[in-house]
Amino acid sequence: MEKLVTSTEKFNGAVTELVIGPPPSNIVSEAAMGEIAVELDKIIKDPNKKMIILTGAGDHFTFGASVQEHTPKQVGSMIPKFNIFIEKLLSCPVPILARVRGNCLGGGFEVVLGCHYIFAEKKASFAFAEIKLGVFPPPGSLLLPLMIGDKLACQIITTGAAKTGEELKANNCVNEVYDNAAELDKAIETFVTKRILPLSASSIRIAAQAARMITVRLYRENIKQMEDLYLKTLMSTHDAVEGITSFMEKRPPAWKNN
Repeated sequence: MEKLVTSTEKFNGAVTELVIGPPPSNIVSEAAMGEIAVELDKIIKDPNKKMIILTGAGDHFTFGASVQEHTPKQVGSMIPKFNIFIEKLLSCPVPILARVRGNCLGGGFEVVLGCHYIFAEKKASFAFAEIKLGVFPPPGSLLLPLMIGDKLACQIITTGAAKTGEELKANNCVNEVYDNAAELDKAIETFVTKRILPLSASSIRIAAQAARMITVRLYRENIKQMEDLYLKTLMSTHDAVEGITSFMEKRPPAWKNN
């Protein structure tokens, strides 16, 4: 079976770039998560590794998680696996830099929130469109309020409204934004060369764990409650099942209370 995630060594092996595919959608499926997790385990074992760059193939980061894997028959096993995967990103001792172009939606947005740095195009589009399917993003509902405050996070999560990279930078979610892909790539190269490569690999790892200790603890303490809210409360409603089903059947949802 064709690999969904490619790995490339950069900067004389100090950095690994992971690219999610295939384009244009670059879906964060269970298989893709598994491949990323395997690569992370390999990278962590290399004591000389100083950074990971995570991006999507082609013009977009990702259109999100697999909707098919969120149907009633599969969601009970998928959501816990996805939540564990996000924790793996959050607690990774080697800092992860998300390189974001184009669309960064749903589960893909959650993946980016799990990274240590976010460098994006100004016009990159970030959104949690789950609400349009009658559901919500569990890890995103924990992490986004920590980064930008609960009022703006609530607006994004409960309306599905998209925000640009520039807007999220203004709200302390994205580190840096650039006009186009060429500028984005040049800036990442400069950042790694000047800010990362001169540093101690072991010290970077320890500092990254220290900087995220509170966030990781809060995530671990609350993700099970968020998971239960999704699986036991949300998925017991007509509208959550209808939203996913209508998307699969390519028709407008028929909400119970409309």
